[in-house]
Amino acid sequence: MAPMLFLLSPAKTLDYDTPVRAPLLKKATEPLFVERAAELIAVLRKKTPAQVATLMGLSDKLAALNVARYGAWQSEATPENSKPAALAFDGDVYEGLDARTLKAADLAWAQDHLVILSGLYGALRPLDRLQPYRLEMGTALATGHGRDLYAYWGDTVAAYLNERLAGDKAPVVVNLASVEYARVARRKTLAAHVVDCRFEDWKGGGYKVISFHAKQARGMMARYAIEHRVCRPEQLQGFDAAGYALAGEDSTPDRLVFRRRL
Repeated sequence: MAPMLFLLSPAKTLDYDTPVRAPLLKKATEPLFVERAAELIAVLRKKTPAQVATLMGLSDKLAALNVARYGAWQSEATPENSKPAALAFDGDVYEGLDARTLKAADLAWAQDHLVILSGLYGALRPLDRLQPYRLEMGTALATGHGRDLYAYWGDTVAAYLNERLAGDKAPVVVNLASVEYARVARRKTLAAHVVDCRFEDWKGGGYKVISFHAKQARGMMARYAIEHRVCRPEQLQGFDAAGYALAGEDSTPDRLVFRRRL
């Protein structure tokens, strides 16, 4: 049983063009909440491109693309219509993670310790088969469970994390997800110590969170944890990728702050 779990946000950008190594495809796994995802797809399929554009703040072109994706989505993922999640997501976080260059043993470790939060799938493991979609966790998509996706997922994700950590005497969740996504892992329901990581850059005479750099750093921290087989929060203090270093004076057991000057 994993002594620690690391939470990541997904990405809006997807990469289904870069080939996946055959051995990895064979190790791909089924998402855990496919039936729940199918319920959401059924709701989304009833919406017109114009409605999707309004709901998600998308251009007409992007709305049409995603309506097509909802129509093509299937309950059973295949090597032809899907890709392992950590390799399919392609935003800033995943540039930092750079899962394509991880060794097979690293990906196997990540499968046991890394959880990617998702508006459609709830929670994903790195090798779970991901079909193209767009559905941000903050989307106000009304369902029979309530007015938005937080109501839809309820305590599902937190209960899943608790189950994953049930065998550990001092369970820890390291939050590398954005506020929008971390909210679905309800802290009041989590039976674990949550450690947040904050990444700041020097700009304009002070240290600030710069979104682009912070997202990359979250992915780099996940990679650091994977490559160093981090199993205790204090091991994260050695993170030094891309010039970041622990700001010990402003860090606490619940929040680790990393800073750099470029």
